[in-house]
Amino acid sequence: MGLSGAKWELFFTIYLLNMLIGQYTHDLDPKKRLTLPSKWRSDLGKKVVVTSGLDNSLFVFNVKEWEVFAKNLSQQGFGNIDTRSFSRFMLGNAFETDVDAAGRIVIPDTLKDFAHLSSKVVLAGMYSRIEIWDENAWKSNIAKVNGEADALAGKLSELGLL
Repeated sequence: MGLSGAKWELFFTIYLLNMLIGQYTHDLDPKKRLTLPSKWRSDLGKKVVVTSGLDNSLFVFNVKEWEVFAKNLSQQGFGNIDTRSFSRFMLGNAFETDVDAAGRIVIPDTLKDFAHLSSKVVLAGMYSRIEIWDENAWKSNIAKVNGEADALAGKLSELGLL
């Protein structure tokens, strides 16, 4: 049985509500608290996992997404040195943290130092996770990526991903 136009609209509205997309610039306060965008809070829940990310960013997952990611990573085995190293990088640096009543999380010192976070940070939605960047590092990275977007699209097309 197919979906009517109204049902498709409802389906896509619900589907889009569960996406973490866009970017927001927020302040990291002196107590290392960071306010999560209100639009994302219901999707993230009362606890999140913050870990080291790629390109000197941090990754934030809701607990459900983290469990899927961590399980997939742990099932790769530990016989390969690259798998062990990447597991240490992602799993060994992960911290579960509560989202307080004001929608804030605390960034642990080790992760704050890893990502070189200053008082201004960018939270970028990456569909099922958030990346946290120092504002200046984000601007530099985005400028580089913007200049390479066409070439990147070509590579993804060759892989059948676009």
